[in-house]
Amino acid sequence: MPRRNRPDRGGRPDLGASTGWARSESATDGEWLVRTVPGAQATKDYRCPGCDHEIRPGTPHLVVWPADDTGGIADRRHWHRACWDARSRRRPGRW
Repeated sequence: MPRRNRPDRGGRPDLGASTGWARSESATDGEWLVRTVPGAQATKDYRCPGCDHEIRPGTPHLVVWPADDTGGIADRRHWHRACWDARSRRRPGRW
């Protein structure tokens, strides 16, 4: 009988639970952990704190949280990449 190729049905790691999936960034606004979310993995609506617009399902974006992660998952925010890159040019008080 020929071999059947089946997708792996094992559990996938929680991409948000581990810093191994994130890169570290240092900026004047602090130390951050940043994870890229490909469009294929973006399945929910989010609100970008940089522009206050929705990030629709299927839209590639970033998940960002403070490197000290004292607040846990509650401190994670979903950003458009351009908004994250331009945050130093925004007026203060937005996140």
